[in-house]
Amino acid sequence: MPSSAPTSSAAKPGLHRRPLVARLLEGRDDRLLVITGLGTPTYDAAAAGDDPRTFFLWGAMGGATMMGLGLALAQPDKRVLVLAGDGEMLMSVGSLATVAMKRPANLAVVVLDNEHFGETGMQPTPTHAGVDLAGMAAAAGWAKTLTARTEDDVAGLVEAARTTPGPVFAVAKILAEKLPFVLPPKDGAYLKDRFRQAVLGTV
Repeated sequence: MPSSAPTSSAAKPGLHRRPLVARLLEGRDDRLLVITGLGTPTYDAAAAGDDPRTFFLWGAMGGATMMGLGLALAQPDKRVLVLAGDGEMLMSVGSLATVAMKRPANLAVVVLDNEHFGETGMQPTPTHAGVDLAGMAAAAGWAKTLTARTEDDVAGLVEAARTTPGPVFAVAKILAEKLPFVLPPKDGAYLKDRFRQAVLGTV
């Protein structure tokens, strides 16, 4: 009986993560609120510039998409962008169904997929064997899904993440690079208070 298990794709990751994240955040205005997932997405966003409209999620692996959903529902006039890794997203695949059910038009999730668990020793994740996160989001009913593999795909990825009515789910296949840490503030209370002030104008 043939196996139905996913197989590794011949098309390997090819995008550099930090220039990509810089493009995603370039020229942002007060309407763009950003949630970063555990680990390297946080360092990538910090490398693009510390900003009070970015909530750096230092822990709570698997929580970024649901935090983004709550924020998008609470702030319908803002654009909410979640930056997550593949390990983060695999831990919270149930959120794909919840977001699809709520259908927030102002939410976009970009998964920086290097096909490895970067925080625990670079073990391969299931996406390395061909698990298709964008396909899972499409099956759940997200309004827009895509996978970017080459530089030719980046402009479309940025447009989808920043302006396309959502919910938008985009996978960016990136190189498994070892990059220097760029650490934003770690104080959770400080990050919460400054983000709230940036969004609401009050502490």
